[in-house]
Amino acid sequence: MFEWLSDNRALIAAVIIFALVVSFIASIILGRKQNALTENDEVFGDPERTKGGWHWAVCGVSALLLVWFYFSWGVGRAYYPLAANELCQVAKLEEATSPIRAALPIGSRYYKSTLLVSRNADQLEDLRLTLPTDVFSSAEQEELRSLIDQISLLIVNSSNPQNLDPDSIARLAALSADLDALTATLQAGPDGLQPTEEALAQPKWGTTHVEIPVLPMTPKGVLFDKVALEAQEVAGRFNKIRNHLPANDALIADIKSRIEAFKAASEAGTFDESTAEDRDAYVKAVERIFKRLDDGLIFPAASLENVNTAIANLEDAKNDARGGLNIVDALFLPGDGVVKSRTQCTEQGSARWLPKPTDVVATFMKLANPDLENGGGYRGVTLLWWKWLPIADVVGFLVPDWIADIWPGEYASHGPDGTIEPNFKDDLLAFAQGEVSLGYIPMFDGHIWDSMFRVLMALALGILLGVPLGLLMGVSKFFKSFFDPMIELYRPVPPLAWAPLILTIFGIQDDGKIFLLFMVAFAIMVISARTGAVGTQLSKIRAAHSLGSTDAQILRNVILPNALPEILTGIRIAVGVCWGTLVAAEMLAGTTGVGFIENIARTVSDYELIWVTILIMGLLGLILDLIMRWVIDKTIPWRGKG
Repeated sequence: MFEWLSDNRALIAAVIIFALVVSFIASIILGRKQNALTENDEVFGDPERTKGGWHWAVCGVSALLLVWFYFSWGVGRAYYPLAANELCQVAKLEEATSPIRAALPIGSRYYKSTLLVSRNADQLEDLRLTLPTDVFSSAEQEELRSLIDQISLLIVNSSNPQNLDPDSIARLAALSADLDALTATLQAGPDGLQPTEEALAQPKWGTTHVEIPVLPMTPKGVLFDKVALEAQEVAGRFNKIRNHLPANDALIADIKSRIEAFKAASEAGTFDESTAEDRDAYVKAVERIFKRLDDGLIFPAASLENVNTAIANLEDAKNDARGGLNIVDALFLPGDGVVKSRTQCTEQGSARWLPKPTDVVATFMKLANPDLENGGGYRGVTLLWWKWLPIADVVGFLVPDWIADIWPGEYASHGPDGTIEPNFKDDLLAFAQGEVSLGYIPMFDGHIWDSMFRVLMALALGILLGVPLGLLMGVSKFFKSFFDPMIELYRPVPPLAWAPLILTIFGIQDDGKIFLLFMVAFAIMVISARTGAVGTQLSKIRAAHSLGSTDAQILRNVILPNALPEILTGIRIAVGVCWGTLVAAEMLAGTTGVGFIENIARTVSDYELIWVTILIMGLLGLILDLIMRWVIDKTIPWRGKG
């Protein structure tokens, strides 16, 4: 069943998108009707008017998902499932002709020859102006200027159409004719062309690690694939054409001999090290430009006009042959479209880093599969499952070993016969270390549970220690003055700054991760409790005093209830910040947890997995926040109604 859902995720997405559009429109209509019915009965600023707006929640979620589907190309894949494969074939043609277009104005504004002429001429002029007169003699300077003039003459000769050899003229003409033939093929259309069985058997778009099927799956795709193969051969012949002029042969031989003469003079001369380096550097700079010009890559602009026209006609024919693909690409595939690179076609633009919702769900379902032997889970650990947990492990985690150390007496030692008789102190140590069999209990297991356990443990410790300290800081001059500088000193420090130190102290176990999250939650809870305590109305405190209440009773019955709104709000904030710090905490040499999965996915640029972890953390954080909202409503129902 799951395999069918995975293979038909585009069809499923089409149904979901339609339902989202209906929900979006219906929620707006219903919301406007509800507002019209109650607008005369509600007062702006009344908290009660914010309740019951579930239709606007549906509207917001629908809008968010529709935006996600659109910019991830989910809409395009849902309603045009073969568009990417056809655009892949178009990209093959663009890749095949790219070497030709790169040499022409149609691809880079200027002829490549024009750019080469400009760059080399400028560099030769710079060499002429920066000729080091202190390392060359007057005769050598004249010789070098003459040499630069000769190299400049190579540019002039190569740019003159009258010097182009007949063979190059014939090859360029043949190449233009071949490009025109490709244009005619595109204009003829895909009639009679059919994809192969191998192509039709390819996995659908986005269902495997191969992003887009490469072999053409439609007649239009077969047409572009056929033209791309022929264009690749034409481009190969274009790359081999060189403008080696007979007029330059004698000039090139003379330049080579003169450069070699300068090298020999530098080697034979008795120059100091600095002078020798300057001479060699200048001569090598001259030789470097000469070798570029000796490659025969500069053509007269007029000789390439027919090729440029042929490529322009081919581009027009390609755009015409794309037909409806132009609209699909422009409207439903935002970004740079499909690009062919080496052996695969890839999505570009926002779809490159924003996976489709159905792909994220498919990745999540694969991770959620508890069958590790068949590819479930992640790196040998389930996402969220259960296991039989030894009670001794829980005891070993909660009970410190020093309890056995402080018990009176000595640990057992071996007797003369080599036997050891454990005493109560040994049994107590074994109990504290979790080495006593106490049975088993069912317990959650997996990456999600490990992350939840770390957050909940850190949050619990932060509340248990932070709230009492915050209350005491709110009522005691000593506690406020003593602890405030310490807390405010470490609170602004980013959690990652503590990571190396915590790793050194606690090692790679859960202790370090929990402690890092605890530091975050502790500061928030101290400040929340202190703010709540300080905000208690003085009239209530004096009334309690007048009724004979002790300090402890006032703290418990007056200050704590008044501080509860701030404390519970602090817990909500601490939950969110702890989840935000979780990735940093699980970077501490962790091997499990949602943050661990994201860190590994980041190193291999697995965007689908990254989004899965982001959504998992977001949903878990939302669930905890909803629980806190419920606790707040039940614990302090009077808030906002005074």
